[in-house]
Amino acid sequence: MQDIQKELFSLMKAEKKLNLSLQLYHFAKRLKKEALKKKYLNLDEEGIGKKGRDIFLYART
Repeated sequence: MQDIQKELFSLMKAEKKLNLSLQLYHFAKRLKKEALKKKYLNLDEEGIGKKGRDIFLYART
């Protein structure tokens, strides 16, 4: 992380940080869902949703 980014985050209110993190989380879920649709063409919407939930539930860093 760049110094300017660190400074901006340190000046941000907690509510703003939380809002940004939630936006990133929901964007990542939508992106993963679209990737799964392309990878598993035979799965319906429910199957894609289950695979996506499993991926996020058991994800490791």
